Amino acid sequence: MMLPSLDPDRARDLVGRFAGLPVLVVGDVMLDRFIVGRVTRISPEAPVPVVQFESEHLRLGGASNVAHNIVALGGRAALVGLVGADAAAERLRDQLQIAGIGIDGLVEDRDRPTTEKVRIVTERNQQVARIDYERDADATGDLVRAIVARVKRLGSGAKALLVSDYLKGTVTRPIVEAMVALKTAHRALVIDPKIPHLRCYAGASLVTPNHHEAEIATHLRVRTDEDARRAARDFRERAQCDAVLITRSGQGMWLSEARAEGSIPAVAREVSDVTGAGDTVVATLSLALAAGATMTEAAALANHAAGVVVGKFGPATVTPDELIAQF
Repeated sequence: MMLPSLDPDRARDLVGRFAGLPVLVVGDVMLDRFIVGRVTRISPEAPVPVVQFESEHLRLGGASNVAHNIVALGGRAALVGLVGADAAAERLRDQLQIAGIGIDGLVEDRDRPTTEKVRIVTERNQQVARIDYERDADATGDLVRAIVARVKRLGSGAKALLVSDYLKGTVTRPIVEAMVALKTAHRALVIDPKIPHLRCYAGASLVTPNHHEAEIATHLRVRTDEDARRAARDFRERAQCDAVLITRSGQGMWLSEARAEGSIPAVAREVSDVTGAGDTVVATLSLALAAGATMTEAAALANHAAGVVVGKFGPATVTPDELIAQF
């Protein structure tokens, strides 16, 4: 069963309401660093390419990229997450401020590095290697209390709530419970999940597993629409959430909620890089729900936003004009 497409006038109306909508984003903030160079030979020391350095640039990743997508779409993002006491944290703060995202929700943990992914890529955007700086142990004690305090302070005025879980230590049961406590009939809680935390998500408005995560959680293969229907219903029961949106790459999405169930076909015209596409999806969903969209309308907007962002390299954002142009 295919869900109805979104009318262009309705899409334009909803996107027009994004401006200034405040969204609280809680999750694993990251810094993505790209070292770009040319490859012309193989090293005589080992069978690896020699990359001749040309440039280096930074991008916001993880929950930081989610917040960046919200701002790019016209919303306002308050961001809560963990950083280390290191140079990467300072670079991350600089990038957030440049993007117009507040940094007072960042909690410093001197015992962990700021999560940073360093990618070595060629001038044609082919990845040669990646180096991850991280410590993924769950936050405990005073750190959890500090995160919860920021959630309560920054979330009181939010029109939507969003958890971006990358299993890097920020998202724990007390943090999700604090977010659920802020949820109301007119304030949705959207969660981009990781399956080891599935039992923590009870009470969420919408959870957005990809099809691999849905398979792992439900022990069901997801190949057809009927597979997706069964897996989404099973996932809803396991996660105890109101709705599930399974993202299925080239096969689009499957939405399952009390009032609507069905597939949404993919709309990407050209796929360059899927990095961060899930961040764009949850950012768009949250803004759309805050703007008064139904789950079906929000999913349609998110699907079109993903279709734009996968045509860009690395963690990227979508503008309101780019999104409206998709319709």
